[in-house]
Amino acid sequence: MENTKDLSKKNSVVFMGTPEYAVEILKSLLENGIIIKSVITAPDKRSGRGQKLKNSHVKEFAIKNNLKIMQPKNLKEKSFITKLTNLKADLFVVVAFRMLPEVVWQIPPKGTINLHASLLPNYRGAAPINWAIINGEKITGVTTFFIEKEIDTGKIIDQSSVDIGENENFKSLYNKLIKIGAKTLIKTVTDIFNNNVKTTPQKNLIKSSDKKAPKIFKDDCRINFNQSVKNVHDFCRGLSPYPGPWIKFTDKKSNEIKTMKIFESKTTNILTDNSNFISKNENGLLFPCIDYYLQISEIQIQGKRKMNFKDFLSGNNINNIKIINI
Repeated sequence: MENTKDLSKKNSVVFMGTPEYAVEILKSLLENGIIIKSVITAPDKRSGRGQKLKNSHVKEFAIKNNLKIMQPKNLKEKSFITKLTNLKADLFVVVAFRMLPEVVWQIPPKGTINLHASLLPNYRGAAPINWAIINGEKITGVTTFFIEKEIDTGKIIDQSSVDIGENENFKSLYNKLIKIGAKTLIKTVTDIFNNNVKTTPQKNLIKSSDKKAPKIFKDDCRINFNQSVKNVHDFCRGLSPYPGPWIKFTDKKSNEIKTMKIFESKTTNILTDNSNFISKNENGLLFPCIDYYLQISEIQIQGKRKMNFKDFLSGNNINNIKIINI
């Protein structure tokens, strides 16, 4: 069987992706000798106080590696379709990009594949890593599949699984999935170029209908403490450090209503006193759930930097802090 170094001489791909997660996959393709005909990524966006144009992570990597770049606003635009077709790439590889129109994913002779950060058919959608943790899953993974009309529904090529630790958060699981995702995708590309692919329709696999992964917005990240400490802990670690779980609270002294992001949660066996007031111990702040307290070691008050709980306590009276629950 040919290896990827041999395959690179006569097979090529167009890579589509935008965030940091996609960069690691693109890097792995290059390191394995795959010819990248072009990189397709999102248009530059304005951000920060100065509203300066900012390149995507994938674009930055492509520039450093002298790769051809295209940034279409409209994926159905005729000029873009013509340029894409004229590249004559054998395969399109999509990682954390937009939903592709059929006119795009039907172009390459060997098809268009996607890498998704879940064990499909579960957790279809934009935020599979977050939702797997929020729902208290013990195992997740990555899936490669051929793109079809309905999002995340194509025939599965390969899957790899990883365990989710009891205190695993979004960032640590994200880093795990980057590594396993790169290996899985290279294997998939190699198999496709060797005409050695066996696919499985998703309808043939067990699916839990409630395991979905819709996009997460800021309002979705507000913590509801009217549930068990385990559920709250899973919610917090699934959103930490990004986009960040948050609460509203009042300071009895100033009567101000403020928001606070919380980080590094841990469950405790300390029974709550059925109030909405925050407590403390030697290891962190204690937030009351319906059964036990949740321990938090890092927080970030609205408009301020992230701080250790000890720094927060040095400037605030814990007895004045009351949670405004959902």
